[in-house]
Amino acid sequence: MVVQLLVNLTFAAMSLLVIGSVAFDAIETPFGKTDKIIGGAATYITLSSSYFADEVNLVAVVGGDFPKNDIALLEEHGINTEGLQIKEDEKSFFWSGKYHNDMNSRDTLITELNVLETFDPIIPESYQGSEYVMLGNLAPDVQRKVIERMKVKPKLIALDTMNFWMDIAREELDKTIAMVDVLIINDEEARQLSGEYALVTAAKKIMAMGPKFLIIKKGEHGALLFHKDLVYFCPALPLESVFDPTGAGDTFAGGFIGYLASTDNVSFDNMKRAVIYGSAMASFCVEKFGTERLIRLDNNTIQNRVQAFIDLSQVELSLAK
Repeated sequence: MVVQLLVNLTFAAMSLLVIGSVAFDAIETPFGKTDKIIGGAATYITLSSSYFADEVNLVAVVGGDFPKNDIALLEEHGINTEGLQIKEDEKSFFWSGKYHNDMNSRDTLITELNVLETFDPIIPESYQGSEYVMLGNLAPDVQRKVIERMKVKPKLIALDTMNFWMDIAREELDKTIAMVDVLIINDEEARQLSGEYALVTAAKKIMAMGPKFLIIKKGEHGALLFHKDLVYFCPALPLESVFDPTGAGDTFAGGFIGYLASTDNVSFDNMKRAVIYGSAMASFCVEKFGTERLIRLDNNTIQNRVQAFIDLSQVELSLAK
C-alpha cells in the first residue's frame, strides 16, 4: 500500500487543547541515568504537537517546586500555559523508573502523585472553542471533566489511557471512552480492555464501545490504525540507538493530533498520514533522554524523518495477470 503524503504543508490555523501531567522524571536505562528532569504526558504531547498545530493550549498542574525556566521552555515552543495551574505550597508529580536491557519493559521505582492527587482541570475561557482535544493519560474521571467543560463540542477528541486505569477504574474509563473519537493504547492494553487476544477482534470490540478510530501501538513493531472495517499498519523505523523510551507514546500522540489539527482533516486517509507523523516524532524522542531531542528539532529534520518512513513502507508492485 502506498500512502500519498505531502511533506511540505501549509498548515491550517486550528487550535489544540492538551490535558495531562507536567512532571519530574528520573530515568535509568542501560545507557545511563538522569536526576530529576522535565517529563509528564502533557509535556511530551505539547512539545511534539507544537511543531504542527498553530495553537497548543495546555491544561495541567505543577507544584511550587517546578522550575520557571521549564515553563518558559514550553512557552518558547509556542505552547499556551494559561491553563497550567501552579500550587505553590505543593510538590509536582514525580515518577522514577528503570528500564531492562531489552528496553521494552521497566520497573517503576517511585510514584509520587502530589498535586495530581487533587487535580481539577480548569478550562480557561481563551481555550474554549479549541477544535481538537488530546486527553493525555490521567484518571478517566478527570479526562471526562474536560470534555464536559467544553462549551462547544470539539471537532475531534482523542484519548490515551493505560492498564492501570483498567485495573482500578474500569467503569469510569468505559464512560470516558464512550465520549471520544480516537482511542490510543498499546497492544497489551487493547487485549486487556477487550478480553480478546487477536488485535483485529479486539479492535472491533473496542470501537463498539464508542471510538470511531482506534490506534494500537506496538512499540518497535509499529502501529495499527482501525476504522470500521479498515486497517492501516505503519512500521517502526529501525534506529541505530534507543537511549530512553520514556514519553515515546505521548510524543506519538502529540505528533498524531498535531498533524490532524494542522491539516484540519479527520478522514481515514489523513489519519494514516497522522500516524506516520506521530511515529516519526516518537522516533526522535527515544534517541535522547527525556525531552532533550524534542526541544531541538526543526522542520527540515522532521520532514526528512517522515520521508524515511515513507521510503520504508512504499513499494511499487505490479501483480501478474
